Amino acid sequence: MQRYSSAEGAQPRFDKLGSTHWAKVKRRSKKAIRDLSEELLKLYAKRQQQVGYAFPVDGPEMAEFELSFPFEPTRDQIESWETIKSDLESSKPMDRLLVGDVGFGKTEVAMRAAAKVVFGGKQVAFLCPTTVLCFQHYRNLKERFAAFPIRIEMMNRFVEKSKMNQIRDDLEKGTVDILIGTHQVLGKGIQFAELGLVIIDEEQRFGVSHKEKLKKLRVNVDQLSMSATPIPRSLHMSLTGLREISLIETPPKNRLAIETIVTPWSDEMIQSAIHFELKRKGQVFFVHNRVESIESMAARIQELVPEAKMGIGHGQLPEQDLEKVMLDFMEGRVNVLVSTTIIENGLDIPNANTLIVHRADLFGLSQLYQLRGRVGRSDVPAFAYLMIPSQSEITDDARKRLQALEDFSELGSGFRIAALDLELRGAGNILGAEQSGHIGAIGYELYMKMLEESIQDLQGHLPAINDVHIELGKSQIAPKWIDHSADRLVIYKRISRLKELADLETYREELEDRFGAISPDDKDTLEFFEKTKLKLWAQKLGIHQIITKRNDVFIKISPSAPINIPKIIEMTTRIAGTQFHLDGSISMPSKSSMSETITMLIGLLKSWKKTQKDSKSND
Repeated sequence: MQRYSSAEGAQPRFDKLGSTHWAKVKRRSKKAIRDLSEELLKLYAKRQQQVGYAFPVDGPEMAEFELSFPFEPTRDQIESWETIKSDLESSKPMDRLLVGDVGFGKTEVAMRAAAKVVFGGKQVAFLCPTTVLCFQHYRNLKERFAAFPIRIEMMNRFVEKSKMNQIRDDLEKGTVDILIGTHQVLGKGIQFAELGLVIIDEEQRFGVSHKEKLKKLRVNVDQLSMSATPIPRSLHMSLTGLREISLIETPPKNRLAIETIVTPWSDEMIQSAIHFELKRKGQVFFVHNRVESIESMAARIQELVPEAKMGIGHGQLPEQDLEKVMLDFMEGRVNVLVSTTIIENGLDIPNANTLIVHRADLFGLSQLYQLRGRVGRSDVPAFAYLMIPSQSEITDDARKRLQALEDFSELGSGFRIAALDLELRGAGNILGAEQSGHIGAIGYELYMKMLEESIQDLQGHLPAINDVHIELGKSQIAPKWIDHSADRLVIYKRISRLKELADLETYREELEDRFGAISPDDKDTLEFFEKTKLKLWAQKLGIHQIITKRNDVFIKISPSAPINIPKIIEMTTRIAGTQFHLDGSISMPSKSSMSETITMLIGLLKSWKKTQKDSKSND
């Protein structure tokens, strides 16, 4: 049994017990997962065969570049950089994904990679999905590399044609070290003299045709992709070795918590909040998510704060107009930006430290969480005002969402409720749109279990969690030991995930510490733990099934089990009444009581495991 979790708003379909629909959905998902696993393994094998350029170890100029970082790097930044440095110094082409929220220091890690490549005599292509991000990265890189003789150029629709031609020529000559640009970098006639590294920001936002061009650009070249959407740790673990992933989860040390205020609409509060921000030379995001009334809302704010330099941004503006207003806000020509949720992703404006969200009760929790993340990116106290109608006019669900956001203002406070949806989006970004559909159909937990098993199977390993079907009478924790059914369900779920016998013993001790020792006459609970122990032994040995029929126990072993089957047959024939069947199963008489039968089976599996070890040492 798995908990169903999927992206925010997804509704699971309920199937009747005994209907075939769920089995069909699982079958379709299993095939798609199998195809994905095969594709990942092929890519991995291909990458292993390719030979790239091994950059030299760091020289004094690289040490100087690292020391010139004006902040103290976080632990995650240091770990990510060390891993990337090792990748660059290897002759195997790097293909790494760097994941971390905006403002958590991904760009600094990417800039160190770019510096190492340029100091090693090669060029860097830095691709961005939008012009606004392109300007943002260009500004940040120019500032960071100001003290070093490195030439950085930018290509996008705002760069004049004559300048573009000059950059194109110099790029081919090798006099441009780092080129930052949108998809124009992938255009015809763009030739690098010595391309060494491709950095891609938010790769999932590039179109299919651009991704195809990217594949051609990065053959035998090191590649670093960056994503601001977090991914689940379980996905990270399953893809280990197939897709190299580095996570930056710790915020910078000087980052302050965002003060979150949930309040009914008030002209005075809006006026006061904007006045306060403008007085300290800051900027304001005002989110109004209705395009049809955004102009009148902006006019109302202009009336309340006449000195504000207003800008309006929404997805229905012509692309060039939207880019212009975003750039004006980024460069300080606009200090109050009235926009839809288009600001949800990517923008990093340290000077914007007040966010006002109109009708916050209509937003999902993860959306509010990401919107709030647009402010508080510096060491200046930040404020998020979530404007609602009166408390009596909003739904109970909306009240709970807003309460959660207000309660979890602190950084690192374990804000997992909203993060779950963001992580599922992140999983979809890495695995692709088709796989997102399957995650929605069967739920994330079951999807991950099937992905892990599929990858292990294709690699020729016994799956880490081998499903064992055990039928040895009822198996339960007695209510007289733990009386609340909710507690028992949590315990069953936790135990189902255990892989090691030592973990089971530790968890049992933890439970006895909480609920008291198991009584010697509590037969049900004691047998439950013994059956779980038997199941863990069976998983280790690749046994599919242990069931009782009448007075016999039947054991079915997987053909790929990591044990010496001929030796086991030889050993098991010594037990009186043992029979071998055509379906590959072994049967033997059960004992007079269930507890004696379980003890016999555990002893038998232990001896099988020992035989396996002996056969290995004899080899």
